[in-house]
Amino acid sequence: MPLFVIFCLIFAFVVQTGSPVEALLSSELALYGGLTVTVLTIIASFLHRIPEAYAYDLFASSALFVWFSYWKPFFVKDSPIFFFFPVYFALLVAFTTLFFIGQRHKIDRQSLQLMQRLASSGVIDPWMIMTLVLITLYFENRFIQYPTCTTLLIMRYALYGCLKPSPKASYS
Repeated sequence: MPLFVIFCLIFAFVVQTGSPVEALLSSELALYGGLTVTVLTIIASFLHRIPEAYAYDLFASSALFVWFSYWKPFFVKDSPIFFFFPVYFALLVAFTTLFFIGQRHKIDRQSLQLMQRLASSGVIDPWMIMTLVLITLYFENRFIQYPTCTTLLIMRYALYGCLKPSPKASYS
């Protein structure tokens, strides 16, 4: 999810420096543009019309735009929420990529089979988690729901990343 990490870091920088770009990021254009992309990504993911890796990155990035532009008017001007959540997301993606996806070649066969059953069970389909994240964006008075569901989305991304074929996979 490189695009998502880049946007998270840009958002954190813009908020911390008080850049005039912040007004653009909290505009209706960012809100409705991001909302359109999130909905289209959920539909494309449900219909399997987009590669899963792109779906995660595209959805998380556009949801970040929706979150920022929709929530910004409800919080005080220098609210730390808009700096810390993007940094948290960027660090979480970096951590899961480095320590889980980057180490997938060390997964034993039994763990791999369990992970494959979990992924194919349909209980945690990506489009379901994406829909949940999108719904939580509406509840700005429960500000911890969005980062919690986005964390769940990142964990599902890590599961996907561990299950995709690796050139170093030995699965012994």
